[in-house]
Amino acid sequence: MRFRRVDPNAPAKPPRSTWARMLTAAIAGAVAVLAFAPFGYWPLQILSLGVLFYQVLRASNVKAGALIGWAYGFGWCAAGTHWLYISMHRYGDMAAPIAAIAVALLALLMAIYVALAMGAAAWLRQRWVLSLPAMTLLVLPATWTLFEWTRGWLFTGFPWLATGYAHNASPLAGFAPIVGAYGLGWLAALSAGALLLLTHRTRWFALGGVIALYAAGIGLQYVAWTHPVGRPITVRLLQGNVPQQQKFDPGFVLGALQMYQSAITSAPADLIATPETAVTVLPHQLPPGYLDNLAAYSQQTGSTILVGMPVLDEQQRFYNAAVGITPNGTEGPYYQYRKHHLVPFGEFVPPGLHWFVAMMAIPLGDMGRGAEVQSPLPVRDQLVLPNICYEDLFGEEIAGQLASAHRHGKQSASVLLNISNLAWFGDSIAIPQHLQISQMRSLETGRPMLRSTNTGATAVIDGKGVVQSLLPPEQQATLAAKVQGMGGMTPYILYGNKLVLALAALALLTAFLLSRAARRGRAAQQ
Repeated sequence: MRFRRVDPNAPAKPPRSTWARMLTAAIAGAVAVLAFAPFGYWPLQILSLGVLFYQVLRASNVKAGALIGWAYGFGWCAAGTHWLYISMHRYGDMAAPIAAIAVALLALLMAIYVALAMGAAAWLRQRWVLSLPAMTLLVLPATWTLFEWTRGWLFTGFPWLATGYAHNASPLAGFAPIVGAYGLGWLAALSAGALLLLTHRTRWFALGGVIALYAAGIGLQYVAWTHPVGRPITVRLLQGNVPQQQKFDPGFVLGALQMYQSAITSAPADLIATPETAVTVLPHQLPPGYLDNLAAYSQQTGSTILVGMPVLDEQQRFYNAAVGITPNGTEGPYYQYRKHHLVPFGEFVPPGLHWFVAMMAIPLGDMGRGAEVQSPLPVRDQLVLPNICYEDLFGEEIAGQLASAHRHGKQSASVLLNISNLAWFGDSIAIPQHLQISQMRSLETGRPMLRSTNTGATAVIDGKGVVQSLLPPEQQATLAAKVQGMGGMTPYILYGNKLVLALAALALLTAFLLSRAARRGRAAQQ
């Protein structure tokens, strides 16, 4: 870096303390949330990472680098997931101070990933004696990406606010069908590293590289990775707006069942979908003839109906499921998709922690896990692959289902469908954030994503990740649209996160080889 020339007779300024750098990093982490929906100021995300990297590069040792990363991660998670307080306090009856402490503890735990990433980068710099360009363009983006990817699967994963989601509408979005959300995060970190070279002798190389990167991203947005298949289908996506406080109240259940039955049968469509757990009771607990009446309507109108509801298996194990009622009865007549990736505490209980679910009074809080690969639901010329709420955070799993069908010579699903109940989080930023996550799934797979939610955001997203139709939140309404299914394989479907992991590993290998070459050069000079 280039520094200002100072008067040698002037009193020396004391070095900036690690605590001051941690405070700067924590503020930068909190500001990064403005890069995501509903705000969408994606350049702030790159600037925020640039601040983090700068503070780590100026850290006095490895421990200081890790602490700075920890502070950044805390600011990011506390600001970005503060809405968890709503679910724990307002709907989980947890005392306000305890709910606030729980959010803070989660932020401190999630920050460990950033601490490890920045600590690892500081350690590698110290061990390999790396130049500034090697650190900013190779090591820091690689360690950031590897630990962000780890956060997405370790202990079942918590990939909310992964860096790449901020770029679903930035020039980097063109890379999503190739490297996915984590790949976009790596490119964003690479951009942040390049910013730190603007005062370095390599500034023109860094600036030219960033311009080329973003130009390539814009160009890639015009590449058609997938193509239309079959005829478009008509869809009706229901938004019940059932209050969370009443959703599982026995005195309210019958009214909700009648409301959904009326909404389903109000007009035909090729596909009619309800939100997650629109039906809150098991099939045998339904009023007599409830599903039979829906099946009769399906046969009369040719409508396929998908209802979110819990089900039991032969071992009396609960599942969070989407039950499909088909007009021709080929699915038995009931199709089932059972949620595979469950929410900790909300849907499964880690060993020894049943007391937490009891304290939160979470209904259906310990469920079974559906198969990793499940069949899509046929709807006329299209195959619709459901996922339930939290599942669409895991792009590699959705891509894996599409790739599995392709590898086995079967037709892959042409439409994705998310059913959710985000009423747990009120009218918070969690709602547009989840919509943004669904947009990334469309970008990665080149397929439209339908969203049927209880309180929002109910939407139709096309295969380019653009929201085509959207219902206002917290209103009882139905979204009707015509949707064209898409076929074909994007690179991300075929390879998942392997490409970005290979790029991160290659960056670290390159940094190591540069370090070894520099050591040999110094030894030869001596």
